[in-house]
Amino acid sequence: MAVLQTRQLVKKFGNLTALGGVDIEVKEGEVYGFIGPNGAGKSTTIRILLGMLKATSGEAEIFGKDVWKEAVELHKRVAYVPGDVNLWPNLTGGEVIDLFMNLRSRSSDGRREELIDRFNLDPAKKCGTYSKGNRQKVALIAAFASDADLYILDEPTSGLDPLMERVFQEYVREARAEGKSVLLSSHILSEVEKLCDRVGIIRKGEIIESGTLQELRHLTRTNFTVETKEVIPSLDSLPGVHDATLQGRTVSFQADASELDPILRYISGYGITRLESAPPTLEDLFMQHYEETGGDKR
Repeated sequence: MAVLQTRQLVKKFGNLTALGGVDIEVKEGEVYGFIGPNGAGKSTTIRILLGMLKATSGEAEIFGKDVWKEAVELHKRVAYVPGDVNLWPNLTGGEVIDLFMNLRSRSSDGRREELIDRFNLDPAKKCGTYSKGNRQKVALIAAFASDADLYILDEPTSGLDPLMERVFQEYVREARAEGKSVLLSSHILSEVEKLCDRVGIIRKGEIIESGTLQELRHLTRTNFTVETKEVIPSLDSLPGVHDATLQGRTVSFQADASELDPILRYISGYGITRLESAPPTLEDLFMQHYEETGGDKR
């Protein structure tokens, strides 16, 4: 069942086309990674989903309801965390969390205290004294204490240290285990790789690839490090071999999945003494797409 779905979503600002027909589907109980560089259209898409911007054309629905026409009703079941949280400077962190929780019918004081402890936040301090990371913590605590059905997270770990990033990841996994859905927009590819069931790569307002990590890795390259008895000549000339680096009798390279058999047969002729392989990371896939499409690498 689709919790969130867009169909041919278009947004134009005058002559500028920010979104050129974006299709996204987030299913119940899954974490969907929404990745792309700055300016690709991630935040514009999220603003439309939140009812903050009206699409030029196309459809966007959450729980089967139009995100523009039913925005107020939908917000009762959706929690949102932006990448740059602005809070009332004269209120304490605890007061802001309480304010957000009071806007919702489903929230838990016990959960609130647990989250404050896990995220190591001092709720008695004024928000004006908080670092960027602490402001993010306030938003994350309020979101996860709200018992939402859908979490829309736009660069949610911006400013958090690695320990707090791990705490965040634990709560995302817990939400998924409870059947909640998460749309996670992030430029931290390792975070997306750890958490997401499926990903969509957006470039210049268009989804250029989407699917499970396994499906996307099938389209990309495997990383190899091989040590042989004899030096391997001309490995770069083989079809499907990329970025070969030779150091003595050890060679590191990337190989296309479709050419693995002839590549390994060729290498075995030189006497393999050590072979290490690793599946491509999401970053490998991401950069490959942008290099091949002439994309922006910001």
